[in-house]
Amino acid sequence: MLRLHPSLMDYLLLAMYFLVVLGIGVFARRAVGTSADFLLAGRSLPAWVTGLAFVSANLGATEIIGMAANGAQFGVATVHYYWIGAVPAMVFLGIVMMPFYYRSKVRSVPEFLRRRYGDGSHKLNAGIFALAAVLIAGVNLYALSIVLQALLGLPLIWGVVLSAAVVLLYVGAGGLSSAIYGEVLQFFIIVAALVPLAIAALHAQGGWHALSQKVTQSALGPNGVHAWSGTSISPGGNPIGANWIGLVLGLGFVLSFGYWTTNFAEVQRAFSAKNISAARRTPLIAAYPKLFIPFIVVIPGLVAAVTQGLVPNDDKGKPVWNDAIPALMGKLLPSGLLGLAITGLFASFMAGVAANVSSLNTVVTYDLVQAYWKKDRDDSYYLRVGRIVTVVGIVASIFTALLASQFNNIMIYLQDLFSIFNAPIFATFIVGMFWRRTNARGGFWGLLCGVLAGALTFLLYQTGALPNGKGLAATFIQAGVAFTVDIVVSVVLSLTGPEPARDQIDGLVYGTAHAEGGEGVHDEGDSAWFRRPVTLGVGALAIALVLNIVFA
Repeated sequence: MLRLHPSLMDYLLLAMYFLVVLGIGVFARRAVGTSADFLLAGRSLPAWVTGLAFVSANLGATEIIGMAANGAQFGVATVHYYWIGAVPAMVFLGIVMMPFYYRSKVRSVPEFLRRRYGDGSHKLNAGIFALAAVLIAGVNLYALSIVLQALLGLPLIWGVVLSAAVVLLYVGAGGLSSAIYGEVLQFFIIVAALVPLAIAALHAQGGWHALSQKVTQSALGPNGVHAWSGTSISPGGNPIGANWIGLVLGLGFVLSFGYWTTNFAEVQRAFSAKNISAARRTPLIAAYPKLFIPFIVVIPGLVAAVTQGLVPNDDKGKPVWNDAIPALMGKLLPSGLLGLAITGLFASFMAGVAANVSSLNTVVTYDLVQAYWKKDRDDSYYLRVGRIVTVVGIVASIFTALLASQFNNIMIYLQDLFSIFNAPIFATFIVGMFWRRTNARGGFWGLLCGVLAGALTFLLYQTGALPNGKGLAATFIQAGVAFTVDIVVSVVLSLTGPEPARDQIDGLVYGTAHAEGGEGVHDEGDSAWFRRPVTLGVGALAIALVLNIVFA
């Protein structure tokens, strides 16, 4: 079992972090007077806060443990999850989709589907999201328990329970405001922790050139230090096992757009912005740090791949790449920096859990309880429900954390979840947002069939009925199947059924009245050229293009 040996100073740094985070929860609780304060932060936050929270909410187990594991297992090709699989979708969200969300005054992503398709699709989407949120929160709890196990020698279950208790205290107290301000703090701590680790790891290998040579000579091979090499129609030794079509369409379009534009755990941060200008800039501001995060998570993964015996093997003799980051921390960082790095890991995993739990309580409270079960109650009732759902969600996440522990690369597990849930939800959104002929029957059955198709493909891969189905390339195919089935069923049933009335889709479909207009308050200075969404979006895309060329 991997163990870290921190000093007293390291423990003090970690203790200070927990005190500050819990203090944020106590402070935020004082501002919570209504359910909107607890679940939507009163829609009062500036763009720089929501932008940093947007990227920090994704800096959980997926980013730190999962992407480092991917760097060790698949090499530099991991950067596709940033420069192809994130930034373009974040730009699309800010420029195209946020006006639909924010101007419609919806409180959640599923509520948008209710207005577009009706109650059936709304209930289905809310239920699917609640299940996915609990599963993903469990991944972050499991990742946090890995650190506690390495730090204190705690058994897995006790590490998960302790992690859940800390998140419950500060999210349960202050709701979304507590989660968001905690995420802003966590962003800076994560960066401060991982930058020294990446520099130390690179220095220990003799610099980038020496590390590249070692990667080339490792099991990753020559393509391990290139993003696009070996991604022709018939991949020639590409570590990730996918061709450029799978990368661009499966990851860059279906998985990426499905996650970044319809996953309420992310979009909720933009919903909390103080006006429509701040809401649109939220994902665009987040895109800039997202461009450079690969340098502090993928490099440690590459170093782990070429360092013999750094990570332990599982009972099947395979390396447990999830341990790459903690193992490097214990090997390379001195006292003080080790404490900062451990604190950064705790911060990242707590951000991931908080993001999913804070979005879960909003969806369950507003989209299920208030909409269908307990209508027209006092606002204090829904505030109480939101806090109860927070507790239930975290308890449920303890059990899903045990499920996540069965995977030696949690990034692949997460991509499986995204391919099953997010890909068909995105298909339902996109066909309804850009094709006015889509009706309620097409939206509901398209979404249901898409989720079932993604789940069936996953099961066929896991049981061996379909070959070569346990890597990242399989998740691209699963996402493509779920997306395609959703689109086909939606189109066929819409064409064979009644067309929705014009007043039902007004402002909800691109090109209809009020879809591009509508009310929105702008602060003085929002129209400055450097604040314009198109300017920010084009700048992020240009940097992504340059990075793709440099590391091709």
